[in-house]
Amino acid sequence: MWPQPYRPVGHNLALSALFAAIPVFVLVLLLGVRRAPAWIASLAGAASAAVVAVAVYRMPLKLALSAAGYGAAFGLFPIGWVVFTAILLFRYIEAAGKFDLIKDSVGNLSADRRIQALLIAFAFGAFIEGAAGFGTPVAVAAAMLVGVGFSPFYAAALCLLANTAPVAFGSIATPILVLAGTTGLPLHPLSAMIGRLCAPISLLLPSYLMYVMGRGRALRGVWPAAVACGAAFAATQFCVSNFVGPQLTDILSSLAAIGVVVLISRFWTPRDDFALAGEHEAHPAEGERRLHPLGEVLRAWSPYALLVLFVLLWGVSRIKAHLDALSISFVWPGLHNLVLKMPPVASSAAPYAAVYTWSWLSAPGTACLFAAVLGALLMLRMRPREIVRVAARTAQQLLHAEITIAAVLALAFLMNYSGASATLGLAFASTGRLFPFFSPLLGWLGVFLTGSDTSANALFGNLQVVTAMRLHLSPVLMAAANSSGGVMGKMISLQSIAIAAAATGLGAADESRLFRFVLRHSLLLAAIMGLLTLFFADVAPRLVP
Repeated sequence: MWPQPYRPVGHNLALSALFAAIPVFVLVLLLGVRRAPAWIASLAGAASAAVVAVAVYRMPLKLALSAAGYGAAFGLFPIGWVVFTAILLFRYIEAAGKFDLIKDSVGNLSADRRIQALLIAFAFGAFIEGAAGFGTPVAVAAAMLVGVGFSPFYAAALCLLANTAPVAFGSIATPILVLAGTTGLPLHPLSAMIGRLCAPISLLLPSYLMYVMGRGRALRGVWPAAVACGAAFAATQFCVSNFVGPQLTDILSSLAAIGVVVLISRFWTPRDDFALAGEHEAHPAEGERRLHPLGEVLRAWSPYALLVLFVLLWGVSRIKAHLDALSISFVWPGLHNLVLKMPPVASSAAPYAAVYTWSWLSAPGTACLFAAVLGALLMLRMRPREIVRVAARTAQQLLHAEITIAAVLALAFLMNYSGASATLGLAFASTGRLFPFFSPLLGWLGVFLTGSDTSANALFGNLQVVTAMRLHLSPVLMAAANSSGGVMGKMISLQSIAIAAAATGLGAADESRLFRFVLRHSLLLAAIMGLLTLFFADVAPRLVP
């Protein structure tokens, strides 16, 4: 068995952290500076992670190759599977000529792009995040925004920004359940603390989205709707996470936000006119709104209704248990229990498991596939030949996105199994009394690398607890900060960038532009989360459950 070294360069943590961060530097350099396509940047990042693992950490080559293969497999399924099926659903609606009805029905509710962004990117996206997660909300909501007239770039950017506040409670609270299991901390205090950290961000996020769309002028025109949307979501998120539990937090919060925005839109409209850069269709005038028979509109929306139904059914514990029973699990060859986690990352030397589970039926992507195919056959009345043809064309269009996802997860698993991720975590932990500020940034880094708050919690959750005990801080607060700060890294992970670009049809050159656009917002929101954590740790420790 191979023990992980955490200070491989001269037994010096700072120098070791610099070498461990080389894959991160490669990603940022290629995407943010050289403006390379995401799939090329991700392959280069994975290659650099392999070099660091073998040359710096002295990881045996066979272990490194196996870890990369394990990560790539996880990237393709379940994550890449979700991306394919979610976009396939949109392509079926588009091929059947029904997306104009969806576009007109949203436009008839409100022709204002800002209200549409609140409804689709923030509220509806949060609902899909709560039910399915794993990239589904960005894929679905971004495709919908393009369909109603948003430019591909702004549709992608707004959905990435909006997919932050709900992520910690996503996929029926999977990240929090994993965090509780990894750390051994009780579930309810973790849920409550994450709710207390995320609620202030949720309150501000709709207004922040409006400001991103058009600075102060855009926000002034719709501030009542933005504030009401944020207040409804944040209040419900706080109450459910603190007094009910984590599983239904996103679903109930998003329904509250949708209800408030729809209600406001019935009785109030913005007084100003607002046009978003790059719109590909002008707003219809009040008297020119295109009305369609209710039955036709319901048919057009029915695949999305099926999507909601299936992902909710997939989340029911009894149904999920039956679906999981058909999953295929096996130990990953050449890796399982052949790597030792060492103190202080683990309390004692422990083998690092590598078990791959092919949840072909219980995966969220399969729920999306059922919705897509049944919707195409029964509601959209497409012929089987056309269904197969659209699926083949969609798979071809998503080739580079799937390569990106596989390469990014190969990079992440290489860093995890070599010990490089733990080195970076220990470097953050060495900040002492400032650790509450940097604790969310550790989660942010984990999600940037893996694209998943669940994975970041599994990666760094226990390290947060060990560090908190050493510094006499609340383990619940630090573990919650890992998950809450991690959501701010979701928008800049290459996995999310690839999903957003694929859903909106962005060109490869625009992926680096999208990364640079969301990077500053990601850093700002992560810093705000750091300040919130510092407040709870030093100013109001009694508010920590």
